Amino acid sequence: MTRLTSERQAIMASAIANSTYFAAPDLPPTALHFIDTAIASFHKLPGSAIALRYIRSSYQDDPVRSLVELFLFIFAVRYLLAPAYSTKRSKNVPLTEDEIDELVDDWTPEPLTSEETMFEKLENDKRPVMTGPAGPKVKLAGSGRTVVNLANYNHYNFAANAELIGKGISTVRTYGVGPCSPPGFYGTQDVHMKSEADIAAHIGMPACIIYAQSFSTISSMLPAFSKRGDIIVADKAANFPIRKGLQISRSQVRWYEHNDMADLERVLQRVVKEGQGKPLTRRFIVTEGLFECVGDMVDLPKVVELKLKYKFRLILDETWSYGILGRTGRGATEQQNVDPMQVDMIVGGLAGALASGGGFCASTNEVVEHQRLSAAAYTYSAALPALLATTASETVALLQEQPQLIQTLRDNTKAIRAPLDPRSEWIRCTSAPENPVLILVLKDQHVEDRKLSIADQEALLQDAVEEALANGVLVTRLKSPPMAVGASAKEAQKQWRPRPGIKVCVTTGLSRKETEAAGKVVRHAITSVMKGRKWQKGTLLAVTPSAAPAA
Repeated sequence: MTRLTSERQAIMASAIANSTYFAAPDLPPTALHFIDTAIASFHKLPGSAIALRYIRSSYQDDPVRSLVELFLFIFAVRYLLAPAYSTKRSKNVPLTEDEIDELVDDWTPEPLTSEETMFEKLENDKRPVMTGPAGPKVKLAGSGRTVVNLANYNHYNFAANAELIGKGISTVRTYGVGPCSPPGFYGTQDVHMKSEADIAAHIGMPACIIYAQSFSTISSMLPAFSKRGDIIVADKAANFPIRKGLQISRSQVRWYEHNDMADLERVLQRVVKEGQGKPLTRRFIVTEGLFECVGDMVDLPKVVELKLKYKFRLILDETWSYGILGRTGRGATEQQNVDPMQVDMIVGGLAGALASGGGFCASTNEVVEHQRLSAAAYTYSAALPALLATTASETVALLQEQPQLIQTLRDNTKAIRAPLDPRSEWIRCTSAPENPVLILVLKDQHVEDRKLSIADQEALLQDAVEEALANGVLVTRLKSPPMAVGASAKEAQKQWRPRPGIKVCVTTGLSRKETEAAGKVVRHAITSVMKGRKWQKGTLLAVTPSAAPAA
């Protein structure tokens, strides 16, 4: 039976291929008539001769190929005729009002933030509230006392500059309070373009782009260039915006010890060795000019040397060093005599020393233009208000025209640092000498001898902050960056955390004598708190109720 079926198939295939058929004694007349009619109809179709030649050659040379092509043809026809796929459920389960209410009551959403600890609650209850402008001296709500303000970044007292205030009022009257649109639509104004050109010329880069938020600048710029599979080598003490940018980029992150150039070279060597024989990837080094959480300065010439040696790109975050370091405030490149073009991307903030808002990224024209379409914070956020763009341009011009402003700030920094470090018995300053933000931490000897935990140190320093405020000087504590969302306890322990400290921000709005006196008040406050505690065998016995939290 199988042999007979095969013979019939061979007869039909041969008949179609040769446009003829041979009568077979085992075929009924009806079948012969059907074959004859089918062949005649097929010959009437346009292009039938071409199809016959193709079938003949493919069947004789490779019959399996004909079967595969026939299967693919049937599949394509079936796919085109199939109904559209729908994600909607075919049947919806009807729920009564009581069932819906029960499901809603049982659902517990995840909290947006962690629950406030007792330490945070007490700290927030005692947090001072200022009335009026935030100048070098401010008035506190409630008590009405006037205190020295060393808790904000008004380093050059630009907030009280009459010329800047007048130009700001004029800008608001001309442009309004905001562009109400992203830069790529109709949010870009001539003041934005002028500010970008002024900052690029000041730093010494071909081009610059301005973002509306300082925090979002580097956290959006990093994902615009580094993607999954790329490699970023970053300093362990990198600030929180950098960490968010690394997380969003989903790149491979390799950490090196804070400001340790030997460890940086070791990590770079390992990355290069692991990448041998593999497809090329984008590789970046990310560091800061002045580190926000520590206060010290990067060794930029050495970083540039390693970057060129191992063929990495360098991203330098100058949020806290632009406007501060260098003769005219150009940042770490001017301070350490490094050509800005040796740095691939310089990122900075305008919300600190420049008394404006937003941030910038200075680089080549290609790098800048890429961000205008690929950086989420630039593409989807409203542009920087014209008032702040004008303020940035004016403050950059003031720093270049009046370099004595920078020198006065450095003189005040030396004046306040003298009574604190090394004269203080209890604390030391981790900030660079040129940094007007002094970060004061307890000396290692006292921490080890008294076995102070992180919670103990935070409680003691918070008491010192309150003691300084009671004596007329407003300072604040150094806050640790928040933990990564969903991080486990083990991951939390591995994450680098800055040491608890007090942050003292210097300003030119105070005289040298006033600045030095404020430093003495801070030193005496720390001494009073540390000596006022009871210690037994290196253990803290008497701690204020604010020392209740976990580390």
